Amino acid sequence: MYRVCFVCTGNICRSPMAESVFRARVAEAGLDALVEVDSAGTGGWHEGDGADPRTVAVLEAAGYEQDHRARQFRASWFAGLDLVIALDAGHLRDLRALAPTPEDAAKVRLLRSYDPAATAAEADVPDPYYGSRAGFEQCLELVEAASAGLLEAVRETVKEHTA
Repeated sequence: MYRVCFVCTGNICRSPMAESVFRARVAEAGLDALVEVDSAGTGGWHEGDGADPRTVAVLEAAGYEQDHRARQFRASWFAGLDLVIALDAGHLRDLRALAPTPEDAAKVRLLRSYDPAATAAEADVPDPYYGSRAGFEQCLELVEAASAGLLEAVRETVKEHTA
């Protein structure tokens, strides 16, 4: 099983959105028996909470399913993960610092690095938490745009491992 974990700050907005979108893409590609998708936060402020209601509303309006409970990312998880997807540069830095080995740190990538239209100045998925629903809709657009490239990268890696 190839394991992907999306990570944002509190695990109630961006990372559960990315988890839902990518899980749907994995299922559409017929890879759900080979790829496991989940999410976490760099902090534990919201552990046990569901996704932000605005995240839920935007996902449901776009036809995505979600059943989420927030949790905090732990360094010990690196051993069981193949790819850790950070939603912004701060998460990338925090996760790489948390990684027990250089090999674990190399598993951490920025989500928008998989979007060919994103420039280096646009590498982050902005945090919509303190804004309006429009910020959550923009978040979904950015997540969807990067998901195709991420799916292709994961598909190629899974093919290599199963060949």
